[in-house]
Amino acid sequence: MFTPFLQGFATGGSLIVAIGAQNAFVLSQGVKKNHHLLIAGICIICDAIFISAGVMGLGTSIARSQWLSQLATWGGAGFLFLYGLRSLRSALKGGTLNTEDTVKLSVITAITTTLAVTLLNPHFYLDTVVLLGSVSSKLYGQGRIAFCAGAVFASMVWFVSLSLGGQLLAPVFSKPRAWRFFDSIICIIMWAIAISLCVHSCTL
Repeated sequence: MFTPFLQGFATGGSLIVAIGAQNAFVLSQGVKKNHHLLIAGICIICDAIFISAGVMGLGTSIARSQWLSQLATWGGAGFLFLYGLRSLRSALKGGTLNTEDTVKLSVITAITTTLAVTLLNPHFYLDTVVLLGSVSSKLYGQGRIAFCAGAVFASMVWFVSLSLGGQLLAPVFSKPRAWRFFDSIICIIMWAIAISLCVHSCTL
């Protein structure tokens, strides 16, 4: 039981830690202290649901549906491009973490944006459903359950750490130059992922 748990934790952790749109958003809101724990919680819940679905065999079905993969790819690319554009505008405008002039996200906006940056990203399904589902297919019974638990626990550790870690970086981003740099990096990450999705879709 413990070995499959560690396998799930290591595999899930290696996929989740990779820099992507979801992680960039969680970190950025952690720095801004914009409902950061709520956002981390939503990411954890989404991971738990889709990791469980992947372990139960949903990944195989999604991988076989070409139209569903295309829909997710182009929809996700469009969202990532728009979010990257928003970050670019923020970088050009500049800003700081002065609580007196920093605009906070509303709870509804925080929830919807978190769900969008998570569920509209095809890489999310590839990691949680397809890849983890494929690895766990070699296990049976309680071993598969332990693998799923390990992967979900890795998600919990990562997103809580990412959210709280953003607060530790807050003093650094009190300087306008650091804030411009961070928003620029977010823009580059979002657009790079969007372009990679489009290129991958065109080669299918």
